[in-house]
Amino acid sequence: MDNTAVAPIPANAVNDGAFTRVAALPAGAKLKLALGLAGLAGVLFALSVWSSRGDYKVLYANLNEKDGGAIIAQLSQMNIPYRHADGGNAILVPSGQVHDARLKLASAGLPKGSVVGFELMDSAKFGQTQFQERLTFQRGLEGELTRSILALGAVQAARVHLALPQQNGFFREQQKPSASVLVTLHPGRALDRSQIAGIVHLVSSSVPEMTPKAVSVIDQTGALLSGPSENASGQGLDAQQLQYVQQVEQSFHKRVIDILEPIVGRDNLRATIAAEIDFAQTESTSEQFKPNQGSEPATVRSQQVNESGSGAQGVPSGVPGATSNQPPVPATAPINGAAAPLQANSGGTLGASSRREAVTNYEVDKTVRVTRNATGNVKRLSAAVVLNHRVVTAPNGKTTSTPLSNEEIEKLTALVQEAIGFSKDRGDSVKLINTPFKVDALPKAAADLPVWKQDWLIDLVRSGATPAALVLVALIAVFGFVKPALKAALPPAGPQRGNLDVLADEPVALSGANSAPRLEAPRAAANLNTAREVAKQNPAAVANIVRGWVKGEA
Repeated sequence: MDNTAVAPIPANAVNDGAFTRVAALPAGAKLKLALGLAGLAGVLFALSVWSSRGDYKVLYANLNEKDGGAIIAQLSQMNIPYRHADGGNAILVPSGQVHDARLKLASAGLPKGSVVGFELMDSAKFGQTQFQERLTFQRGLEGELTRSILALGAVQAARVHLALPQQNGFFREQQKPSASVLVTLHPGRALDRSQIAGIVHLVSSSVPEMTPKAVSVIDQTGALLSGPSENASGQGLDAQQLQYVQQVEQSFHKRVIDILEPIVGRDNLRATIAAEIDFAQTESTSEQFKPNQGSEPATVRSQQVNESGSGAQGVPSGVPGATSNQPPVPATAPINGAAAPLQANSGGTLGASSRREAVTNYEVDKTVRVTRNATGNVKRLSAAVVLNHRVVTAPNGKTTSTPLSNEEIEKLTALVQEAIGFSKDRGDSVKLINTPFKVDALPKAAADLPVWKQDWLIDLVRSGATPAALVLVALIAVFGFVKPALKAALPPAGPQRGNLDVLADEPVALSGANSAPRLEAPRAAANLNTAREVAKQNPAAVANIVRGWVKGEA
């Protein structure tokens, strides 16, 4: 028997096309499929946009409108995304492009800034007059001085005005140049005396023949920071004196805090010390003279003795003996008091006169005292101390506050007086009161908050909320719309049918036939069996019939 091969049946003849099945879906299923696909596309687009946003950082801040517009135009040309912040005063770009954008903008000369210096001289026009050239030079010098002043950390903005008179050789008395400086300080900052003096000397040294007295510096409130008033006397304390007063007050304040904190607790007292310091300097000179009295030694400064006599030589007289042969007695005149009368010389001459003068000068006891009072002495101290009530915590956790007794307040007042060196003669005063403190409701510590109120968890949820929501939308679109539509479009699951390749005379055992479910034989199987029996019994007749079919005969 010849075995005739049969061509395989194409799969498309068994299964309809997917697009055909989708087109055959009901209108509701088609709508669900379209909504699901649109939702997935939206989620993918949102995820791409959210991931491309990144973290933005400040590129430039405190820009004027001209520089801001130029920088935005340049960023648009470079295809760098940007944002506005702080009311348009700051420009933000992605954090990964900050440094690159700054370098590119710097190469383009941005930001130029509102302050121009000597670069104005580079764009000098041909044919400009001497007045225009001098005015351009003045503007450039003002801009350079402004840039130098802006280098100070406390200065936010500055303007410099120069008054440069035209020099003329025909004038005998030339006018001196002057300058005015307006500084805008950062909030909470101030310029000390040394910085103000530095600004004054910077401006005066940059302009020929300008003296520091011709420079005035004011702040944004209009207060004069330098000028004639800084050298005027009697206008109050200068910076160094104010600093010394603050140091004295802080020293006394520390003493009070150190002596009371161990007793009442760290947060249970407030103290303020006010000190009046005497910065007046006085000098006094005194001279004292003391006489040489009693047994105090005296120093002879000078001594002069004059003796004179007249007449003939006297003849010795008297009774010869021991009395007349004795030497004369020395003078016994006291230093102070009346002088004793001189005794007549027994051995004197008759009819003769003599004179003797003695002058002795002694040094006078003199004391010269020069007294200079030290500056910075404390004239008066005033101390004000407030103490909180005593807080007592019961075993059950309840807190109660009780005022301090009068005896305790007196003891604490005495401690404060001893700590500051209280002097009643100086007029010092110490006031100590006891009152309950008003405590504002403070937020609970992070450790006391539950986990769902922790800051780190809140930040994590905020950062992950967007992607989580997008993923949820994608899942709803897939399982709620796309999957039901695709399930309806797919063919129903059934037994797999293979292609018939060979027609066999005898039954052939197929692999997996035992595990495959047994199906009911179709009706065409009986006709096929009958044809097989006829072919076996009369093969020649069957061959003739097939030959006639091939030739097209009836």
